[in-house]
Amino acid sequence: MNTEGLEPTEDDLYEHYRFVAGSGQVPLRVDKFLMNFVENATRNKIQQAAKQGSVFVNDIAVKSNHKVKPNDVVRVLFSHPPYENLLTPEDIPLDIVYEDAYLLVVNKPAGMVVHPGHGNYSGTLINALIYHFDNLPNNSSDRPGLVHRIDKDTSGLLVIAKTEEAMTHLAKQFFDKTSEREYVAIVWGNLSEDEGTIEGNIGRHPKNRLQNTVFEGDESEKGKPAVTHYKVIERLGYVTLISCRLETGRTHQIRVHMKHIGHTLFNDERYGGEKILKGTTFTKYKQFVENAFKVLPRQALHARTLGFEHPETGEMMKFETQIPADMQECVEKWRKYAKNQLSEG
Repeated sequence: MNTEGLEPTEDDLYEHYRFVAGSGQVPLRVDKFLMNFVENATRNKIQQAAKQGSVFVNDIAVKSNHKVKPNDVVRVLFSHPPYENLLTPEDIPLDIVYEDAYLLVVNKPAGMVVHPGHGNYSGTLINALIYHFDNLPNNSSDRPGLVHRIDKDTSGLLVIAKTEEAMTHLAKQFFDKTSEREYVAIVWGNLSEDEGTIEGNIGRHPKNRLQNTVFEGDESEKGKPAVTHYKVIERLGYVTLISCRLETGRTHQIRVHMKHIGHTLFNDERYGGEKILKGTTFTKYKQFVENAFKVLPRQALHARTLGFEHPETGEMMKFETQIPADMQECVEKWRKYAKNQLSEG
C-alpha cells in the first residue's frame, strides 16, 4: 500500500474503525487516542497503520503524531474488508447440551470468543458453528445462529437458532426479557444483604472505552436501563459466591453492576478485580490470593442456567450446567481458607 508516494484513495479502502472525539477532548496524539478505543491494538501496529496512510482524521490521512481535537472524526481504513466479515469454518469441538431441528444449546468454555472481532478472527464459537452446521440463520448483526452472547472469559450456556423462525422467536424472548438467565459469580467482599437488586443505566465508560459503567445523578439518563438480581450462595470470608439473575442483557452487566456496589468480580482484570481488594496485608494471604488467581485465571463468572420457550412447540425449556472445574477449585480454596481463619481465630 502507498507505493511510490501515492496516497490510497478512500475508494480503495474498507472502514475498520470510526470514532468521534468528544467535545471535551484535550489535544492528544492520534496513536494514543486509538490505543484508548481499539481493544488489543498495540501502539506499534497503530503507528504502522499511520505510516501506510491508513489513519484518517476528518478524511485526511495523518501521521501518528497528529493531535486529535474536539469533534474530530478518526477513522482507520485498510485495503481488505474487516476480518470478522470473512467467516471461516473451523473444526472445533462443541459441548452440545441439547439439540433438535430448530435450535441447540451449547456450554461454552472460558477463553472461547463468541464471534470474530478485532484480534480474534479465528477459534470463535461462530467458526465452530459454521463448520458443524449448514445454513444457520443470520441475526440482525449478520452473525450466524447467534441469539445472545457471553464474554470470552465467561463460561456457560448459550442458545443457538438453526432456522429463521427460531431466530426471530428466540431473539424476541431475549428482547422482551422473558428468557431466564442465571449466572454464578465469585465477588470480592462480604455482601451486607443475603439478596438484593441492582438497578442503574449502563453505557460505555467516557474515559475508558474498553469498560462500561453505571451512570448516576445528573447523568442517570445516559446508557441503557439494566437490572440484576443477586442472591448469596455461600460466604467465604473475603469473597462471596453469589447467584445473579438478569432482567436485561447489557454488555458486561454483572461485572459492571457488582463493581458499582463495591463487589467487583474475583480476578476480573478489566474492572480491577485482579488486585487484592479485600483481606489482610499479610504476605501469606497475598500468596494465597495469587495462587487462587492462578487456579482461576479469568473473571469468576459462569452462565449456569438458561430458560426459554421453545420456538416451535411453545414448551418451557430449562437447562443447567455445572460450575466449571477452575471456578469450583477456586471456591474450594477459599472455603478451606475461611475455615482455617475461623479455627485460628
